[in-house]
Amino acid sequence: MSARIRPATDLVALADAAAVLQRGGLVAFPTETVYGLGADAFDARAVARVFEVKARPSFDPLIVHLAEAASLDWVAVADDARIEALAARFWPGPLTLVLRRRPELPDIVTAGLDTVGVRVPAHPAARALIAAAGTPLAAPSANPFGYVSPTTAAHVAELLGDAVELVLDGGPCRVGLESTILSLAGDPVILRPGGLPREALEDALGTRLAVAAPGDRPLAPGQLQRHYATRTPLAILDQKAKAAPTGPERVGLLAQGPTHAPGFAAVEVLAPDGAIETAAARLFAALRRLDAMGLDRILAEPCAETGLGHAIMDRLRRASSLGGAAAPPPDPPLRSPE
Repeated sequence: MSARIRPATDLVALADAAAVLQRGGLVAFPTETVYGLGADAFDARAVARVFEVKARPSFDPLIVHLAEAASLDWVAVADDARIEALAARFWPGPLTLVLRRRPELPDIVTAGLDTVGVRVPAHPAARALIAAAGTPLAAPSANPFGYVSPTTAAHVAELLGDAVELVLDGGPCRVGLESTILSLAGDPVILRPGGLPREALEDALGTRLAVAAPGDRPLAPGQLQRHYATRTPLAILDQKAKAAPTGPERVGLLAQGPTHAPGFAAVEVLAPDGAIETAAARLFAALRRLDAMGLDRILAEPCAETGLGHAIMDRLRRASSLGGAAAPPPDPPLRSPE
């Protein structure tokens, strides 16, 4: 029996979901990025269940979701002028800020760190749920740890089943990549590329931003070297090798655009329209479909690392079982957001 799925637009379903959270249960809910697995951020036992259901290591902190920026003082110290400026420009939206935490927040949420990642999601159902529950939600992606993130309610039900009391179905995620995580705990640094392009943050802050390297002791979600991975071995394609693979292996292709070599056992095209936004929104669902086909391996075409291309390539590198640097981008590259 799979998890209960109810429409996120149903007010009764929202009220029921809020009640589940208030009594220490777990609710999967839509955001513009991916589906989240939410628990009351101030209920340490409920948050512990999130880690248990996901089989998530306790050293990997969670992001706290708020209904509005005005609630930031509940969980973080908001004494930095940059916070207000960024919140006014990018919240609600796919930006997580890492700030100094409030001591009232349970240590399990932050993995014992003195900082916390916070964001206001853009999906109206997410904000409505948080408001109805009356508490911030600690919510990682609603999938087993390390696997491809879910972008539909059906993905959540398939992956987590009865471990989640209720799944709110808000349709496919519009952005399809996790939030960009920006630390303001010191000099600004991007801890994870995501659904908000680095260029937009650099424009807002008036400075160039570095991207932190993966580490064994993450300061934010999604910083481990291997993450967002398929079970089928995946490697980033050397774009210079135009010919399809030969031999007995069944090889799938994750193509950036509609033009590609013939002969693959399966092909998923991320952006038939050539738009980087389309590629980002379709990435995880396409990886899941290829992973379900019983292939021997998956080859993924790289894209130009501008705009959302930074986040796409970040996810592909972390998913790659072979690692290594990406090949040069295809010609022509996908369009970046203007």
